[in-house]
Order: sequence, then C-alpha cells, then structure tokens
Amino acid sequence: MRRWLFAVILLAGALALAACAGEEKATPAPTSAAQATPAAWEQEWDQVLAAAKREGKVAVAGPTGTDERRALTEPFQQKYGISVEYFGFAGPEFPTRLRSEREAGQYLWDVIMTGTTTFITSLKPMQVLDPVESTLILPEVKELKNWREGRFWYGDKDRLTIAFTPQTRPSLFINTNMAKADEFKSYRDLLDPKWKGKILVGRDPRVAGPGQATFTLFYRHPNLGPDFIRALVRQDLALLRDDREAAEWLAQGKYPILLGVADRFAIDLRNQGLPVLVVDPRQMKEGGDVSPANGVVGLANRAAHPNAAKVYINWLLSKEGQTAFSKATNRPSWRVDVPTDHLDPWVIARPDYVSSADEEAMAVKDPLGALLQELLGR
Repeated sequence: MRRWLFAVILLAGALALAACAGEEKATPAPTSAAQATPAAWEQEWDQVLAAAKREGKVAVAGPTGTDERRALTEPFQQKYGISVEYFGFAGPEFPTRLRSEREAGQYLWDVIMTGTTTFITSLKPMQVLDPVESTLILPEVKELKNWREGRFWYGDKDRLTIAFTPQTRPSLFINTNMAKADEFKSYRDLLDPKWKGKILVGRDPRVAGPGQATFTLFYRHPNLGPDFIRALVRQDLALLRDDREAAEWLAQGKYPILLGVADRFAIDLRNQGLPVLVVDPRQMKEGGDVSPANGVVGLANRAAHPNAAKVYINWLLSKEGQTAFSKATNRPSWRVDVPTDHLDPWVIARPDYVSSADEEAMAVKDPLGALLQELLGR
C-alpha cells in the first residue's frame, strides 16, 4: 500500500512539473523596452525621410560631366524614390546665378557641390550657407572612425562645408621619351640648366586652376617659396591656358616637362599608351599638394526642400554614395571604407602635404599674384 501511494505521489509530481514546463514554454518572454523602441536616430531618420518623400525632390548644383551627373542622381533616386533636379556648373557660373535668384526673392536650391575656392571666395561672403554638419543623422556618416585621420575634412575654417574627396594633386608630368622619372627627387631639379626652355605650364598660374594651385604649393612650401618661383621663371617657361592642349603637347614631344595641368588629361593620354607619366608626388622631397577639387558639399540656407536635402547629404556621405562618386570620378573618398583599388596609389592624401585649397591658401593668392605679375607681366 505504501509503495502504491508513493508511486501515485511521484506520478502527480511529474505531471505537475510537465504542466509548469508547458505553461512556461507557451508564455513568450517579455520584450525589453530597448528592443521595442527604435533608437533616437532611427526615429529622426524615419520622420525626415517621410517628410522628404512628401517634398518629392531635391535641387542639387554640382560638378559637370555625364558620369558625375549619373553618380549623383540615379542611385539616390532608385534608393529613395525622390527625384534629383541637377544643375552641373563650373567656376563662377553658379554663384552668379544664385545671387540673381536671391535678389529676386527666389530660394530654389538645397545642396551645392563645388570646390573650396568657390565656397570660400563667393558663397560664404554671400551668406547663403547653413552648416552642413547639422544635417547628419546616419551613424555610419557621423562616426568619425569611418573617416580618414578620424575626422571630417572641413572645406572652410567655419565648418560650414565638408570636403569628401581630399586628394593629392600631382604637379609634375613628363614625356617618358624625353625625360626619366628618377631625374626628379625635388622640384628644385627643374632648375637644372638642361631644362631651360623645355618646361610647359599647362594652365597659366595667373588664372585660377591647376597652374595656380601648383604655384601655390611652390609659394607656401617652406623649402621652396618666392625665391624658387623666381628661379623657375628664369627657366623660360612656356604658358598655356588649355589643359587638354597642354597634355597633347607633352604627348607629342613638344615639351619634355609639363607643370600645373588637370591630371585627368595626362592620365587619359597615358591610358591610351602614349609616353606620358605622372611623376609620383611621393618621390618628391616636398611631396604634393592636397585639394578636394569639386568634392565639397554645402547646404543652402532657406533650402527649398530641407528634408530632402538632409536625406541627400546623408546618402552622399554614406559608403554607398561615396563609392558611386569615387568610381565615377576616379577620386579617393575621405571615407576609409570606400575602395581605392581603381586609383593610382599616389592619389591618397597625406597629412604632411601642403593644402592648396583652404583659407590659408586663399590668403596667399594676392601676394602670389603680385609676384607672378612682376615676373610674367599681366
């Protein structure tokens, strides 16, 4: 009898435990507040994106060129369904247009992409910009570890703009049938008497462009300076104001050495198998100069589509947007996670190189211009 009673008690206990286990299994674990509530940035992003889609479009003024236009419009439109009204411009064209529009009470633009010179000398004095950093929402954009040197490269000292393509800008090009790269370890090697009358400057340094940027490097570098420029001019420089023609003259052997030209023209000829070489700035004692070209983004104040502008700038500075722009332009992104295997290795900017595109560089424009007019005339 006792054994039977003991067995019944054991069976009842087992059944009770099984029931508890079943109840425990059937009851879902409570969800934590952290899992249920989106992060603050996600809530903000969802709100901004919804408002941007209601606005329907974003107005962007940026670089000219078919590849650039496609990279800066098509991927964004496909991703978000927001159309991009794109205006490609070069030089002072857009600031003049923007001034006329605003004088007429028209506020049509959202995002502006151009070079630091245009921002610093034209758009900032017009007071048409809001700080672009105020638009950043996505963590992958705001996280500084995703950017070279752990920082944003601001396009101006007031941090209104962000440069996303700072790169080494080569200054020296040679015809490989007439000169050898290993003959140049310093820009002072250009002063060798054998190069007198044999140096072409592709863009006259008295006008804005790569020639002026090259001479800004010469002027600002502590081991070169005005005395070097005076000695270089005594080498009987030939001057042009046409990058393409200058690169072609180099390829044709009219001159063995070319300075101060937009590198894409020389690289195009090199890629066609012509005897054109970019002398690696890393082999030069003075290095090279750094410029973002037209890879600087600004936010128009009183933007026509403020939410779409935020979405666009976050996309532009994301890995996706930067990869599209880098591949279209063959320029390196300032982001560390954007591929560079399609680029020449010398193009990556180095922290010890002189900038030819900041406010300090702008500050030497007048004394450099005066020196060049003294040496070359008007």
